[in-house]
Amino acid sequence: MSDARQPSLLAWQFRHYPEFHGRRANLVLHVVTVPLFQWGTLLALFGWAWGWVTPVVGLSAMALAVVAQGRGHAMEKNPPVPFASKGEAVARIFLEQWVNFPRFVVSGGFGRAWRAS
Repeated sequence: MSDARQPSLLAWQFRHYPEFHGRRANLVLHVVTVPLFQWGTLLALFGWAWGWVTPVVGLSAMALAVVAQGRGHAMEKNPPVPFASKGEAVARIFLEQWVNFPRFVVSGGFGRAWRAS
């Protein structure tokens, strides 16, 4: 796989998405944890209206989702490409949760991966 993440990290990540999401266990983990991460993000950003505990719950949900997905990726035939920097790690995690996994599902990539596994 090419390590060239330019000109678009988003496009690079999606182009290689099927290589890292082929096992059913990992796909199921993502189906459960992507919404958990998204819910957590919203709580972390907007939960202050309900007190300080709500954003903490949101951040915890995000962390749990990332850890679970890391374990799912460890089961894959192809290990994930190492992060180039902390900034890239954050960008890749958020792009996967909010853009590329939903796009993978809607585009039929999830179904193809499920049937192929």
